[in-house]
Amino acid sequence: MNTVEPNILFWGLGLAELDAVRIQTAVPGCTLRNWPESALPGETEMDEETPFLIWIPMRVWERLDAAGRAAILEWDPPQKVLVLDPGGEADLEAFIDMGFLTVLRRPLAEAKITDTMRKAGEVHSLYEDIMRMTREIALEREILSRKTDYLLFLNSFMARVSESLNPATIVATARKDLAGLMPVTAAQGIFWQEMGKDTMESEIFLAFHEDAAVQEQWIELLLGSARRLSGAKVESYQLTYLMDADAVAQGADLTPRDGRLMLLPLKAGGRSFGCLALLTGEDVRLTRQQRDVLNSAVSHLGLALKNALLYREVKLRADHDGLTRIYNRHYFDERIVEELSRAQRYGQDISLLILDLDHFKAVNDTHGHQAGDTVLKDVGQLLQDTLRSTDFAARYGGEEFCVILPHTGQAQALLLAERLRAKVQALRFCFEGRELAVTASIGVASLTPGGFSRNVDLVREADRALYLAKERGRNQVCLAGECGEDALRRDAAG
Repeated sequence: MNTVEPNILFWGLGLAELDAVRIQTAVPGCTLRNWPESALPGETEMDEETPFLIWIPMRVWERLDAAGRAAILEWDPPQKVLVLDPGGEADLEAFIDMGFLTVLRRPLAEAKITDTMRKAGEVHSLYEDIMRMTREIALEREILSRKTDYLLFLNSFMARVSESLNPATIVATARKDLAGLMPVTAAQGIFWQEMGKDTMESEIFLAFHEDAAVQEQWIELLLGSARRLSGAKVESYQLTYLMDADAVAQGADLTPRDGRLMLLPLKAGGRSFGCLALLTGEDVRLTRQQRDVLNSAVSHLGLALKNALLYREVKLRADHDGLTRIYNRHYFDERIVEELSRAQRYGQDISLLILDLDHFKAVNDTHGHQAGDTVLKDVGQLLQDTLRSTDFAARYGGEEFCVILPHTGQAQALLLAERLRAKVQALRFCFEGRELAVTASIGVASLTPGGFSRNVDLVREADRALYLAKERGRNQVCLAGECGEDALRRDAAG
Protein backbone atom coordinates (compact mmCIF):
# COMPACT_ATOMS: atom_id res chain seq x y z
CA MET A 1 0.00 0.00 0.00
CA ASN A 2 1.23 3.49 -0.81
CA THR A 3 1.98 5.68 2.15
CA VAL A 4 2.42 9.39 2.69
CA GLU A 5 5.20 11.21 4.46
CA PRO A 6 5.00 12.04 8.18
CA ASN A 7 4.13 15.54 9.42
CA ILE A 8 1.67 15.86 6.60
CA LEU A 9 -0.43 19.01 6.32
CA PHE A 10 -4.23 18.94 6.09
CA TRP A 11 -6.61 21.83 5.63
CA GLY A 12 -10.13 21.82 6.98
CA LEU A 13 -12.60 24.38 5.64
CA GLY A 14 -14.92 24.92 8.57
CA LEU A 15 -14.67 21.37 9.92
CA ALA A 16 -16.55 20.55 13.10
CA GLU A 17 -14.17 20.34 16.05
CA LEU A 18 -14.99 16.69 16.68
CA ASP A 19 -14.22 15.81 13.05
CA ALA A 20 -10.89 17.63 13.28
CA VAL A 21 -9.96 15.70 16.42
CA ARG A 22 -10.89 12.38 14.82
CA ILE A 23 -8.78 13.09 11.74
CA GLN A 24 -5.75 14.00 13.86
CA THR A 25 -6.26 10.88 15.97
CA ALA A 26 -6.56 8.59 12.94
CA VAL A 27 -3.45 10.09 11.27
CA PRO A 28 -0.81 10.49 14.00
CA GLY A 29 1.73 13.18 13.32
CA CYS A 30 -0.42 15.13 10.89
CA THR A 31 -0.96 18.87 11.12
CA LEU A 32 -4.54 19.99 10.55
CA ARG A 33 -5.14 23.66 9.89
CA ASN A 34 -8.87 24.13 10.28
CA TRP A 35 -10.02 27.43 8.78
CA PRO A 36 -13.13 28.97 10.34
CA GLU A 37 -16.12 29.09 8.03
CA SER A 38 -16.20 32.86 8.35
CA ALA A 39 -12.56 33.29 7.22
CA LEU A 40 -11.77 30.76 4.52
CA PRO A 41 -8.34 30.92 2.78
CA GLY A 42 -7.82 32.98 -0.34
CA GLU A 43 -5.20 33.05 -3.11
CA THR A 44 -2.49 34.37 -0.78
CA GLU A 45 -2.87 31.50 1.68
CA MET A 46 -3.08 28.98 -1.17
CA ASP A 47 0.23 30.28 -2.54
CA GLU A 48 1.93 30.00 0.85
CA GLU A 49 0.91 26.43 1.74
CA THR A 50 0.15 23.25 -0.16
CA PRO A 51 -1.87 20.81 1.98
CA PHE A 52 -1.98 17.11 1.15
CA LEU A 53 -5.75 16.84 1.73
CA ILE A 54 -8.51 19.44 2.03
CA TRP A 55 -11.53 18.34 4.10
CA ILE A 56 -14.62 20.28 2.95
CA PRO A 57 -18.00 19.95 4.72
CA MET A 58 -20.98 19.96 2.36
CA ARG A 59 -22.49 23.00 4.05
CA VAL A 60 -19.32 25.03 3.33
CA TRP A 61 -19.16 23.81 -0.27
CA GLU A 62 -22.75 24.87 -0.91
CA ARG A 63 -22.05 28.38 0.40
CA LEU A 64 -19.00 28.96 -1.82
CA ASP A 65 -19.55 31.04 -4.93
CA ALA A 66 -18.58 29.75 -8.38
CA ALA A 67 -15.15 31.41 -8.26
CA GLY A 68 -14.36 29.90 -4.86
CA ARG A 69 -15.33 26.42 -5.99
CA ALA A 70 -13.31 26.75 -9.19
CA ALA A 71 -10.23 27.87 -7.27
CA ILE A 72 -10.38 24.78 -5.05
CA LEU A 73 -11.12 22.33 -7.86
CA GLU A 74 -8.36 23.68 -10.10
CA TRP A 75 -5.77 23.61 -7.32
CA ASP A 76 -3.31 20.75 -7.76
CA PRO A 77 -1.82 18.72 -6.17
CA PRO A 78 -4.03 18.98 -3.01
CA GLN A 79 -6.76 16.32 -3.00
CA LYS A 80 -10.27 17.11 -1.82
CA VAL A 81 -12.60 15.15 0.47
CA LEU A 82 -16.26 16.10 0.80
CA VAL A 83 -17.76 15.57 4.29
CA LEU A 84 -21.53 14.98 4.50
CA ASP A 85 -23.65 15.47 7.59
CA PRO A 86 -25.67 12.42 8.76
CA GLY A 87 -28.65 12.10 6.47
CA GLY A 88 -27.15 14.48 3.93
CA GLU A 89 -27.29 13.57 0.24
CA ALA A 90 -24.74 14.01 -2.55
CA ASP A 91 -24.24 12.64 -6.05
CA LEU A 92 -21.05 10.63 -5.53
CA GLU A 93 -20.35 10.28 -9.23
CA ALA A 94 -20.74 13.99 -9.84
CA PHE A 95 -18.30 14.96 -7.08
CA ILE A 96 -15.77 12.35 -8.20
CA ASP A 97 -16.05 13.73 -11.74
CA MET A 98 -15.43 17.22 -10.36
CA GLY A 99 -12.14 16.03 -8.91
CA PHE A 100 -12.98 15.03 -5.33
CA LEU A 101 -11.06 12.02 -4.03
CA THR A 102 -14.09 10.66 -2.15
CA VAL A 103 -17.20 11.58 -0.20
CA LEU A 104 -17.42 10.64 3.50
CA ARG A 105 -20.40 10.78 5.79
CA ARG A 106 -20.15 11.86 9.41
CA PRO A 107 -19.33 10.56 11.90
CA LEU A 108 -15.81 10.16 10.53
CA ALA A 109 -14.84 6.72 11.78
CA GLU A 110 -11.14 5.87 11.95
CA ALA A 111 -11.58 3.17 9.30
CA LYS A 112 -13.06 5.69 6.86
CA ILE A 113 -10.22 8.12 7.44
CA THR A 114 -7.60 5.38 7.14
CA ASP A 115 -9.12 4.14 3.88
CA THR A 116 -9.20 7.70 2.55
CA MET A 117 -5.52 8.11 3.40
CA ARG A 118 -4.75 4.89 1.54
CA LYS A 119 -6.54 6.14 -1.56
CA ALA A 120 -4.87 9.51 -1.27
CA GLY A 121 -1.47 7.84 -0.96
CA GLU A 122 -2.06 5.86 -4.15
CA VAL A 123 -3.21 8.94 -6.07
CA HIS A 124 -0.30 10.95 -4.69
CA SER A 125 2.18 8.29 -5.77
CA LEU A 126 0.65 8.19 -9.24
CA TYR A 127 0.67 11.98 -9.42
CA GLU A 128 4.36 12.03 -8.50
CA ASP A 129 5.15 9.44 -11.19
CA ILE A 130 3.28 11.44 -13.80
CA MET A 131 4.97 14.65 -12.72
CA ARG A 132 8.36 12.94 -12.86
CA MET A 133 7.57 11.65 -16.33
CA THR A 134 6.38 15.12 -17.36
CA ARG A 135 9.64 16.66 -16.10
CA GLU A 136 11.63 14.10 -18.09
CA ILE A 137 9.62 14.86 -21.22
CA ALA A 138 10.01 18.62 -20.63
CA LEU A 139 13.78 18.17 -20.33
CA GLU A 140 13.85 16.24 -23.59
CA ARG A 141 11.76 18.93 -25.21
CA GLU A 142 14.25 21.60 -24.18
CA ILE A 143 17.15 19.63 -25.66
CA LEU A 144 15.28 19.12 -28.93
CA SER A 145 13.91 22.66 -29.12
CA ARG A 146 16.74 23.77 -31.47
CA LYS A 147 15.62 21.41 -34.23
CA THR A 148 13.20 22.06 -37.12
CA ASP A 149 9.57 21.25 -37.80
CA TYR A 150 10.03 17.67 -36.62
CA LEU A 151 10.71 19.00 -33.14
CA LEU A 152 7.30 20.71 -33.07
CA PHE A 153 5.82 17.38 -34.00
CA LEU A 154 7.67 15.64 -31.16
CA ASN A 155 6.54 18.23 -28.62
CA SER A 156 2.92 17.78 -29.61
CA PHE A 157 3.22 13.99 -29.76
CA MET A 158 4.80 13.62 -26.33
CA ALA A 159 2.22 15.86 -24.69
CA ARG A 160 -0.75 14.10 -26.24
CA VAL A 161 0.26 10.52 -25.50
CA SER A 162 0.89 11.53 -21.88
CA GLU A 163 -2.62 12.93 -21.45
CA SER A 164 -4.28 9.53 -20.96
CA LEU A 165 -3.73 6.45 -18.82
CA ASN A 166 -5.85 4.32 -21.16
CA PRO A 167 -3.62 2.15 -23.43
CA ALA A 168 -6.24 2.01 -26.21
CA THR A 169 -6.61 5.80 -26.22
CA ILE A 170 -2.83 6.24 -26.31
CA VAL A 171 -2.48 3.92 -29.33
CA ALA A 172 -5.27 5.77 -31.17
CA THR A 173 -3.71 9.13 -30.34
CA ALA A 174 -0.31 7.90 -31.58
CA ARG A 175 -1.83 6.84 -34.92
CA LYS A 176 -3.41 10.22 -35.51
CA ASP A 177 -0.26 12.17 -34.59
CA LEU A 178 2.17 9.91 -36.47
CA ALA A 179 0.05 10.52 -39.58
CA GLY A 180 1.60 13.98 -39.55
CA LEU A 181 5.05 12.40 -39.98
CA MET A 182 4.16 9.74 -42.56
CA PRO A 183 0.96 8.32 -44.12
CA VAL A 184 -0.06 6.07 -41.20
CA THR A 185 -3.52 4.58 -41.74
CA ALA A 186 -3.70 2.28 -38.72
CA ALA A 187 -1.91 1.63 -35.43
CA GLN A 188 -2.23 -1.66 -33.59
CA GLY A 189 -0.12 -3.33 -30.95
CA ILE A 190 0.64 -6.19 -28.62
CA PHE A 191 1.82 -6.04 -25.01
CA TRP A 192 3.02 -8.95 -22.93
CA GLN A 193 3.90 -9.96 -19.41
CA GLU A 194 6.22 -12.80 -18.45
CA MET A 195 4.47 -15.63 -16.62
CA GLY A 196 7.42 -17.98 -16.19
CA LYS A 197 10.91 -18.50 -17.51
CA ASP A 198 9.83 -19.18 -21.10
CA THR A 199 6.14 -18.28 -21.17
CA MET A 200 4.11 -15.09 -21.27
CA GLU A 201 0.55 -13.86 -21.58
CA SER A 202 -0.27 -11.02 -23.94
CA GLU A 203 -2.93 -8.49 -24.88
CA ILE A 204 -3.52 -7.53 -28.51
CA PHE A 205 -4.98 -4.11 -29.35
CA LEU A 206 -6.52 -4.59 -32.78
CA ALA A 207 -8.43 -2.26 -35.08
CA PHE A 208 -11.81 -3.81 -35.71
CA HIS A 209 -12.19 -5.42 -39.14
CA GLU A 210 -15.23 -7.22 -40.54
CA ASP A 211 -13.01 -9.53 -42.62
CA ALA A 212 -12.13 -12.41 -40.29
CA ALA A 213 -9.24 -13.49 -42.52
CA VAL A 214 -7.57 -10.07 -42.28
CA GLN A 215 -8.09 -10.06 -38.53
CA GLU A 216 -6.48 -13.49 -38.25
CA GLN A 217 -3.47 -12.28 -40.27
CA TRP A 218 -2.93 -9.46 -37.80
CA ILE A 219 -3.23 -11.72 -34.78
CA GLU A 220 -0.65 -14.14 -36.16
CA LEU A 221 1.66 -11.29 -37.16
CA LEU A 222 1.53 -9.65 -33.73
CA LEU A 223 1.90 -12.94 -31.84
CA GLY A 224 4.92 -13.79 -33.99
CA SER A 225 6.47 -10.39 -33.22
CA ALA A 226 5.93 -10.97 -29.50
CA ARG A 227 7.65 -14.37 -29.67
CA ARG A 228 10.66 -12.95 -31.53
CA LEU A 229 11.09 -9.92 -29.28
CA SER A 230 10.55 -11.70 -25.97
CA GLY A 231 12.06 -15.09 -26.79
CA ALA A 232 9.15 -16.71 -24.93
CA LYS A 233 6.09 -18.74 -25.83
CA VAL A 234 2.72 -16.98 -25.78
CA GLU A 235 0.73 -19.01 -23.25
CA SER A 236 -2.50 -17.05 -23.77
CA TYR A 237 -3.70 -13.78 -25.22
CA GLN A 238 -6.59 -11.38 -24.83
CA LEU A 239 -8.04 -9.43 -27.76
CA THR A 240 -9.10 -5.80 -27.27
CA TYR A 241 -10.65 -3.93 -30.17
CA LEU A 242 -9.67 -0.33 -30.84
CA MET A 243 -13.12 1.10 -31.45
CA ASP A 244 -11.82 4.71 -31.37
CA ALA A 245 -12.30 6.34 -34.79
CA ASP A 246 -8.76 7.78 -34.55
CA ALA A 247 -7.23 4.28 -34.48
CA VAL A 248 -7.85 3.84 -38.21
CA ALA A 249 -7.98 6.37 -41.04
CA GLN A 250 -11.43 6.53 -42.64
CA GLY A 251 -11.80 3.95 -45.39
CA ALA A 252 -8.32 2.48 -44.79
CA ASP A 253 -7.36 -0.94 -46.13
CA LEU A 254 -6.12 -2.92 -43.11
CA THR A 255 -4.51 -5.78 -45.03
CA PRO A 256 -0.88 -6.14 -43.78
CA ARG A 257 1.42 -5.90 -46.81
CA ASP A 258 5.19 -5.77 -47.21
CA GLY A 259 6.50 -2.23 -47.62
CA ARG A 260 3.49 -0.78 -45.80
CA LEU A 261 4.15 -2.29 -42.40
CA MET A 262 6.41 -1.12 -39.56
CA LEU A 263 6.89 -3.17 -36.39
CA LEU A 264 8.35 -1.01 -33.64
CA PRO A 265 9.49 -2.58 -30.33
CA LEU A 266 8.33 -0.79 -27.18
CA LYS A 267 10.74 -0.73 -24.25
CA ALA A 268 10.85 0.50 -20.67
CA GLY A 269 13.85 0.13 -18.38
CA GLY A 270 15.79 -1.51 -21.20
CA ARG A 271 13.29 -4.41 -21.51
CA SER A 272 10.84 -5.03 -24.35
CA PHE A 273 7.24 -5.22 -23.19
CA GLY A 274 5.35 -4.64 -26.41
CA CYS A 275 5.34 -3.96 -30.13
CA LEU A 276 3.54 -1.24 -32.09
CA ALA A 277 2.46 -2.11 -35.65
CA LEU A 278 2.04 0.85 -38.02
CA LEU A 279 0.29 0.36 -41.35
CA THR A 280 0.81 2.97 -44.08
CA GLY A 281 -1.34 3.69 -47.09
CA GLU A 282 1.65 3.43 -49.42
CA ASP A 283 5.22 2.19 -49.47
CA VAL A 284 7.34 4.46 -47.29
CA ARG A 285 11.07 5.18 -47.29
CA LEU A 286 12.04 7.36 -44.34
CA THR A 287 14.94 9.78 -44.29
CA ARG A 288 17.51 9.50 -41.52
CA GLN A 289 15.99 12.48 -39.74
CA GLN A 290 12.52 10.97 -39.98
CA ARG A 291 13.83 7.72 -38.52
CA ASP A 292 15.44 9.61 -35.63
CA VAL A 293 12.22 11.48 -34.91
CA LEU A 294 10.17 8.28 -35.17
CA ASN A 295 12.50 6.42 -32.80
CA SER A 296 12.32 9.29 -30.30
CA ALA A 297 8.51 9.38 -30.55
CA VAL A 298 8.26 5.61 -30.04
CA SER A 299 10.59 5.86 -27.04
CA HIS A 300 8.26 8.32 -25.33
CA LEU A 301 5.25 6.32 -26.47
CA GLY A 302 6.73 3.25 -24.77
CA LEU A 303 7.10 5.17 -21.51
CA ALA A 304 3.51 6.45 -21.68
CA LEU A 305 2.13 2.99 -22.50
CA LYS A 306 4.15 1.30 -19.77
CA ASN A 307 2.86 3.79 -17.21
CA ALA A 308 -0.69 3.24 -18.46
CA LEU A 309 -0.35 -0.55 -18.22
CA LEU A 310 1.18 -0.32 -14.73
CA TYR A 311 -1.59 2.02 -13.60
CA ARG A 312 -4.21 -0.38 -14.92
CA GLU A 313 -2.50 -3.30 -13.18
CA VAL A 314 -2.32 -1.44 -9.85
CA LYS A 315 -6.00 -0.47 -10.13
CA LEU A 316 -6.90 -4.04 -11.05
CA ARG A 317 -5.11 -5.40 -7.99
CA ALA A 318 -6.72 -2.82 -5.73
CA ASP A 319 -10.21 -3.64 -6.98
CA HIS A 320 -9.95 -7.43 -7.36
CA ASP A 321 -9.72 -10.36 -4.97
CA GLY A 322 -6.29 -11.96 -5.34
CA LEU A 323 -7.60 -15.54 -5.09
CA THR A 324 -10.75 -15.59 -7.22
CA ARG A 325 -9.79 -12.77 -9.64
CA ILE A 326 -13.24 -11.20 -9.32
CA TYR A 327 -13.95 -7.88 -7.59
CA ASN A 328 -13.38 -7.58 -3.86
CA ARG A 329 -15.55 -6.37 -0.96
CA HIS A 330 -14.06 -2.88 -1.00
CA TYR A 331 -14.98 -2.31 -4.64
CA PHE A 332 -18.38 -3.93 -4.12
CA ASP A 333 -19.17 -1.42 -1.37
CA GLU A 334 -18.45 1.41 -3.81
CA ARG A 335 -20.24 -0.18 -6.75
CA ILE A 336 -23.48 -0.97 -4.91
CA VAL A 337 -23.81 2.70 -3.97
CA GLU A 338 -23.25 3.73 -7.60
CA GLU A 339 -25.64 1.16 -9.05
CA LEU A 340 -28.37 1.89 -6.51
CA SER A 341 -28.06 5.61 -7.11
CA ARG A 342 -28.29 5.02 -10.88
CA ALA A 343 -31.33 2.75 -10.50
CA GLN A 344 -33.14 5.27 -8.34
CA ARG A 345 -32.22 8.18 -10.61
CA TYR A 346 -33.53 6.53 -13.76
CA GLY A 347 -36.36 4.52 -12.18
CA GLN A 348 -34.87 1.11 -13.01
CA ASP A 349 -35.08 -2.28 -11.30
CA ILE A 350 -32.02 -3.66 -9.54
CA SER A 351 -31.41 -6.95 -7.75
CA LEU A 352 -28.75 -8.38 -5.49
CA LEU A 353 -27.71 -11.99 -4.89
CA ILE A 354 -25.67 -13.15 -1.90
CA LEU A 355 -24.29 -16.65 -2.44
CA ASP A 356 -22.75 -18.71 0.36
CA LEU A 357 -21.08 -22.12 -0.06
CA ASP A 358 -22.70 -24.65 2.27
CA HIS A 359 -20.56 -26.36 4.92
CA PHE A 360 -17.42 -24.80 3.45
CA LYS A 361 -15.58 -25.10 6.76
CA ALA A 362 -15.86 -28.87 6.41
CA VAL A 363 -14.04 -28.70 3.07
CA ASN A 364 -11.12 -26.89 4.70
CA ASP A 365 -11.12 -29.15 7.75
CA THR A 366 -11.31 -32.38 5.73
CA HIS A 367 -9.23 -31.60 2.65
CA GLY A 368 -7.12 -28.62 3.70
CA HIS A 369 -7.18 -24.92 2.87
CA GLN A 370 -5.57 -25.42 -0.55
CA ALA A 371 -8.56 -27.54 -1.54
CA GLY A 372 -10.83 -24.79 -0.25
CA ASP A 373 -8.93 -22.23 -2.32
CA THR A 374 -9.44 -24.39 -5.41
CA VAL A 375 -13.19 -24.43 -4.77
CA LEU A 376 -13.30 -20.64 -4.33
CA LYS A 377 -11.32 -20.07 -7.55
CA ASP A 378 -13.61 -22.33 -9.55
CA VAL A 379 -16.74 -20.70 -8.17
CA GLY A 380 -15.30 -17.28 -9.05
CA GLN A 381 -14.66 -18.51 -12.59
CA LEU A 382 -18.17 -19.95 -12.79
CA LEU A 383 -19.61 -16.55 -11.92
CA GLN A 384 -17.56 -14.86 -14.64
CA ASP A 385 -18.62 -17.47 -17.21
CA THR A 386 -22.32 -17.41 -16.28
CA LEU A 387 -23.13 -13.75 -15.67
CA ARG A 388 -23.98 -11.13 -18.26
CA SER A 389 -21.49 -8.39 -19.13
CA THR A 390 -23.68 -5.86 -17.31
CA ASP A 391 -23.72 -7.90 -14.07
CA PHE A 392 -21.19 -7.37 -11.30
CA ALA A 393 -19.76 -10.20 -9.19
CA ALA A 394 -17.57 -9.78 -6.11
CA ARG A 395 -16.16 -11.90 -3.32
CA TYR A 396 -17.89 -10.55 -0.25
CA GLY A 397 -15.66 -12.37 2.22
CA GLY A 398 -14.74 -15.96 3.09
CA GLU A 399 -17.01 -18.25 1.11
CA GLU A 400 -19.60 -15.54 0.36
CA PHE A 401 -20.08 -13.93 -3.05
CA CYS A 402 -22.30 -11.03 -4.11
CA VAL A 403 -23.79 -10.37 -7.53
CA ILE A 404 -25.31 -7.00 -8.48
CA LEU A 405 -27.87 -7.30 -11.28
CA PRO A 406 -28.70 -3.89 -12.83
CA HIS A 407 -31.95 -3.55 -14.83
CA THR A 408 -33.13 -6.84 -13.29
CA GLY A 409 -36.42 -7.48 -11.52
CA GLN A 410 -37.19 -10.13 -8.92
CA ALA A 411 -38.40 -12.80 -11.38
CA GLN A 412 -35.27 -12.58 -13.56
CA ALA A 413 -33.01 -12.49 -10.50
CA LEU A 414 -34.64 -15.61 -9.11
CA LEU A 415 -34.10 -17.47 -12.41
CA LEU A 416 -30.44 -16.49 -12.53
CA ALA A 417 -29.92 -17.41 -8.87
CA GLU A 418 -31.45 -20.85 -9.44
CA ARG A 419 -29.22 -21.34 -12.49
CA LEU A 420 -26.16 -20.45 -10.42
CA ARG A 421 -27.21 -22.77 -7.60
CA ALA A 422 -27.64 -25.67 -10.04
CA LYS A 423 -24.29 -24.99 -11.68
CA VAL A 424 -22.47 -24.93 -8.35
CA GLN A 425 -24.14 -28.20 -7.37
CA ALA A 426 -23.09 -29.77 -10.69
CA LEU A 427 -19.46 -28.67 -10.35
CA ARG A 428 -16.83 -31.25 -9.46
CA PHE A 429 -13.65 -29.83 -7.97
CA CYS A 430 -10.48 -31.85 -8.45
CA PHE A 431 -7.69 -31.53 -5.91
CA GLU A 432 -4.71 -33.88 -5.67
CA GLY A 433 -6.64 -36.66 -7.38
CA ARG A 434 -9.68 -36.25 -5.16
CA GLU A 435 -13.06 -35.08 -6.40
CA LEU A 436 -15.00 -32.61 -4.25
CA ALA A 437 -18.55 -31.28 -4.52
CA VAL A 438 -20.25 -28.37 -2.76
CA THR A 439 -23.63 -26.72 -2.80
CA ALA A 440 -24.67 -23.10 -2.41
CA SER A 441 -27.43 -21.20 -0.68
CA ILE A 442 -28.47 -17.94 -2.31
CA GLY A 443 -30.44 -14.98 -0.99
CA VAL A 444 -32.17 -12.68 -3.48
CA ALA A 445 -33.35 -9.12 -2.91
CA SER A 446 -34.79 -6.77 -5.51
CA LEU A 447 -35.43 -3.05 -5.61
CA THR A 448 -38.16 -1.53 -7.74
CA PRO A 449 -38.50 2.22 -8.34
CA GLY A 450 -39.86 3.76 -5.16
CA GLY A 451 -38.72 0.80 -3.04
CA PHE A 452 -35.76 0.76 -0.66
CA SER A 453 -34.14 4.13 -0.20
CA ARG A 454 -30.67 3.11 0.94
CA ASN A 455 -28.19 0.56 -0.33
CA VAL A 456 -27.86 -1.01 3.13
CA ASP A 457 -31.52 -2.11 2.87
CA LEU A 458 -30.84 -4.12 -0.28
CA VAL A 459 -27.81 -5.84 1.25
CA ARG A 460 -29.65 -6.52 4.48
CA GLU A 461 -32.64 -7.98 2.68
CA ALA A 462 -30.46 -10.27 0.55
CA ASP A 463 -28.57 -11.36 3.65
CA ARG A 464 -31.84 -12.17 5.43
CA ALA A 465 -32.93 -14.22 2.44
CA LEU A 466 -29.62 -16.08 2.55
CA TYR A 467 -30.09 -16.80 6.24
CA LEU A 468 -33.55 -18.13 5.47
CA ALA A 469 -32.14 -20.41 2.75
CA LYS A 470 -29.67 -21.79 5.29
CA GLU A 471 -32.39 -22.25 7.85
CA ARG A 472 -34.59 -24.12 5.36
CA GLY A 473 -31.93 -26.73 4.73
CA ARG A 474 -29.34 -25.10 2.41
CA ASN A 475 -28.74 -25.69 -1.32
CA GLN A 476 -31.67 -23.49 -2.28
CA VAL A 477 -32.64 -19.98 -3.33
CA CYS A 478 -34.74 -17.72 -1.15
CA LEU A 479 -36.30 -14.37 -1.92
CA ALA A 480 -36.25 -11.50 0.53
CA GLY A 481 -39.17 -12.12 2.88
CA GLU A 482 -40.04 -15.55 1.56
CA CYS A 483 -38.47 -18.83 0.51
CA GLY A 484 -40.36 -20.58 -2.26
CA GLU A 485 -43.79 -22.15 -1.97
CA ASP A 486 -42.92 -24.20 1.14
CA ALA A 487 -42.03 -21.07 3.05
CA LEU A 488 -45.19 -19.34 1.93
CA ARG A 489 -47.32 -22.26 3.09
CA ARG A 490 -45.51 -22.42 6.42
CA ASP A 491 -45.90 -18.68 6.95
CA ALA A 492 -49.62 -18.92 6.10
CA ALA A 493 -50.06 -21.83 8.52
CA GLY A 494 -48.19 -20.00 11.27
